[in-house]
Amino acid sequence: MQENISLKPYNTFGVEVSARYFADVQTLEELLQALNYSKTQKLPLLILGGGSNLLFTKDFDGLVIQLNLKGITEEIISENEVLVTSKAGENWHEFVQFCLDRNYGGLENLSLIPGNVGTSPMQNIGAYGTEIKDTFVSCKVLNLETLVIEEFDHEKCNFGYRESIFKRAGKGKYVILDVTFKLTRKKHSIKTEYGAIQAELKNLGIENFDKLSVTIQDISKAVINIRQSKLPDPKVLGNAGSFFKNPTIPLSQFENLKQKFSIIPGYPNGNFVKVPAGWLIEQCGWKGKQIGNVASHELQSLVIINKTGKASGKEIYDFSTMIIGSVKEKFGIELEREVNIL
Repeated sequence: MQENISLKPYNTFGVEVSARYFADVQTLEELLQALNYSKTQKLPLLILGGGSNLLFTKDFDGLVIQLNLKGITEEIISENEVLVTSKAGENWHEFVQFCLDRNYGGLENLSLIPGNVGTSPMQNIGAYGTEIKDTFVSCKVLNLETLVIEEFDHEKCNFGYRESIFKRAGKGKYVILDVTFKLTRKKHSIKTEYGAIQAELKNLGIENFDKLSVTIQDISKAVINIRQSKLPDPKVLGNAGSFFKNPTIPLSQFENLKQKFSIIPGYPNGNFVKVPAGWLIEQCGWKGKQIGNVASHELQSLVIINKTGKASGKEIYDFSTMIIGSVKEKFGIELEREVNIL
């Protein structure tokens, strides 16, 4: 247990805040000891993974637990299926590469997403036509009230777009200990339709997109190249990836907007349409715009960056509020932050 520890190395925005108490836990026993300490001392509690999806706006006057549970196991269940279970503290991208090295398919489109495995079900992370829920089987969690280990299956997690029970009804009530995925061993489902994947595959010398021509390793490499070309490295330029969710609006509202903004993009889903938040933000003139220490990235307006490395969490939060206001004023759409605010 450490006191008055800087959290700058533990959040990808690189915001300088401190924790009153800090504990790095590597076993379940250590986790239980830290939780018992927070309970007896009546301290506010924060469980920290990779620090890639949060924004600190002030010091944390409680106990921050850095969850570093490590380990990956495999269980072959059929000729074409394998269950892979990862402890919560494993780095997400390294876990994806672990699976690809064994030719396990299903997670390749999620390459290079920052964060740890334990936080992946919380917001049902997704990219390029794939979401966690597509391969998720279950996760083991520690109930913070009873200190009993429970298992959450797919249905119990109540996944939605960047949503799960852990962000709503179960927020702050559980610690995810490990996550199990069902992946393919031979007959992989190759997804090349979303975003710029096909264009990047052509850059890699792959012209034919049928399942026999493209490997899951090709998909991963294409996704990595795209992300590296569009998104800043948090180690170089502080950020938390996509700051806002892509809003989903009623079809009628989208059709009205189409009359005024003929080129507005949208992805229909029944009576609703998902509109790219990045496009909305860019149309409001925010792409590359800097105010003080904070800016919208010049290549991807959906990403807010700590431009100078000296931004406070409040500066970043206020910058996001201004973006929300301008999009609301121009399009009548209220953006929702994807990043957790503390």
